[in-house]
Amino acid sequence: MNQYVTGAVIKELREKNKMTQLQLAEKLGVTDKTISKWETTKGYPDITLLEPIADAFTISVTELISGNPIHNANVSANMMRSKFYVCPVCGNVIHSMGEGVIGCHGIQLSPLSAEPSDEQHMIFIERSDDEYYVRIDHVMTKEHYISFVAAAGSDEIQMVKLYPEGKSEARFKIRGVKKILFYCNHDGLFSVDIVKGIDDKECGYDDTQERRELEKVADKLFG
Repeated sequence: MNQYVTGAVIKELREKNKMTQLQLAEKLGVTDKTISKWETTKGYPDITLLEPIADAFTISVTELISGNPIHNANVSANMMRSKFYVCPVCGNVIHSMGEGVIGCHGIQLSPLSAEPSDEQHMIFIERSDDEYYVRIDHVMTKEHYISFVAAAGSDEIQMVKLYPEGKSEARFKIRGVKKILFYCNHDGLFSVDIVKGIDDKECGYDDTQERRELEKVADKLFG
């Protein structure tokens, strides 16, 4: 990582854990003056102390360095709250069932924020027996392509990795699917809700505006 723990982070965590400088010092085997120096940016903890500091605050070393402690409360029980991370260097796709401090190639990654699909990223969903056939109307060149498509439900994530010059399509088991997500390497993450009464029909809708109007009707009928 291209970061190091700061005194401000140590002070924030110490106060959050209701510790005095002396109490933290005793846990680490240093003096309270040393803690004071860290917190006033007059010094930094030795790298050998990073793990003991993290243990003192009951967090990971990665969280300590990032300054972003993660607190997941029953998040893993709902896949709809999944987070996706993509490395800009190697294209690695990382899925997390909750919040996390994720890094790749020395870069701290931020979770992707999904936007509704638009006219430049049109998605067509058709039902075929017990599967959803998903197709994205998008180029698949070496420079510009859809990297992955995922189907999310309350207790399951299905993901298909796509590749440049391949087809931008995927099939998913229907069971429990509530949302389809896909990632464009230029424009980011997009999502579309599976709408009961629309996507359950054995046909897709090629017109984005038509689909949105149908979704409004479905919300009134099934919402």
